[in-house]
Amino acid sequence: MKRPKTILLYLLLLSAVLTAMTVLYKSSRPVPPRDWPEIRSEGTLRIVTEYNQLGYFVAGDTIEGFQYELSRAIAQLSGLEIQTFLEMSLPESFSGLENNRYDIIARNIPVTSEIKDSYLFTDPVVLNRQVLVQRTAEANRSIPPIRNQLELAGKTLYIPKESPALLRIINLQHEIGDTVYTIQEDRYSTEQLIIMVAKGDIDYAVCDHRIAAISKKILPEIDIDTDISFTQLQSWAVRKTSPILRDSLNTWFKTLHNNGVYDKIYKRYY
Repeated sequence: MKRPKTILLYLLLLSAVLTAMTVLYKSSRPVPPRDWPEIRSEGTLRIVTEYNQLGYFVAGDTIEGFQYELSRAIAQLSGLEIQTFLEMSLPESFSGLENNRYDIIARNIPVTSEIKDSYLFTDPVVLNRQVLVQRTAEANRSIPPIRNQLELAGKTLYIPKESPALLRIINLQHEIGDTVYTIQEDRYSTEQLIIMVAKGDIDYAVCDHRIAAISKKILPEIDIDTDISFTQLQSWAVRKTSPILRDSLNTWFKTLHNNGVYDKIYKRYY
């Protein structure tokens, strides 16, 4: 009687091991690339954005955010279910896009020649520029704010780790012919760095004008009137293998502009 029970036990263990191996194999297999036909067939669109007022954030018992609301408006037009993922690092978002974990990076990405070779971008979602965040003279012992970019020589600018502003600061050094020190913070978001400037913990930060303008409403101590870059086109990104999805997004954006939905969302956050 013992032997049949032992054999049965071995069979159950073998079955469990085989099941576990199957699950691990399936989870380790690369996710196949998707364009609009595959997305439409599944009925789900995977979007990654950042956790802040322009991406996605929780306010009380509601979810808000410029990118989040735009994606919900697209869901209504397309009939798709939207899966939203949060990732603060732009390089990690691009990695997830390449590995097919996400279909779209929904954040304000400055479109540069360097990344246009690797990804497809939608028509501009917003126009934006990089600005220097510093304290006003009243909040900084009567020291006037910097107005000439040449005065940034030898200064230390804070940005979130892997911020798109880094490339602009590197180019700025070449333009002024001097060193501009950069500290990439991996502990603090853009909004937190702006608060640190207002409190006097750091002197300078660089960020999108849109985010700076929102912060200025609650932090009158900061000055955001010195531009670091020209106005840039900022768009959503998809894989090179998703041209139909990119074209579909452009069509939906055009519809949202024409029916006034985009303007309502835009004015709510900008």
